[in-house]
Amino acid sequence: MAKKIIEKETKAECMKHMLAVKDAVDVLNGRWKVLIIVALSFGKKRFRELSKEVGNITDKALSKELKDLEMNKLITRTVYDTFPPTVEYSITQHGITLQKVVRELSVWGELHRKKIIGK
Repeated sequence: MAKKIIEKETKAECMKHMLAVKDAVDVLNGRWKVLIIVALSFGKKRFRELSKEVGNITDKALSKELKDLEMNKLITRTVYDTFPPTVEYSITQHGITLQKVVRELSVWGELHRKKIIGK
């Protein structure tokens, strides 16, 4: 009897973790979102600055990714009343909560690169 209860709890806990990871992956899916978050973690950026830092991203893709990140409250878009209008993007407090995850991805990426490529 106790074994069945533990199995049910373990399965329920596994499903809870799976749902949480799925939600996180859905928000951060794609090739560019995490890189945009990394770039904005180092300060406010304008569209062209982000485009250069992220590299090899089309304007259309960058625009879409920025809208998605803004919709998920990870970044903010601020338009200044200048001519022509100045637009800056910055990371939100909610976006800052991803820094630990991003740091761990960076550490893992370096280890993986060394293991696979040897650099």
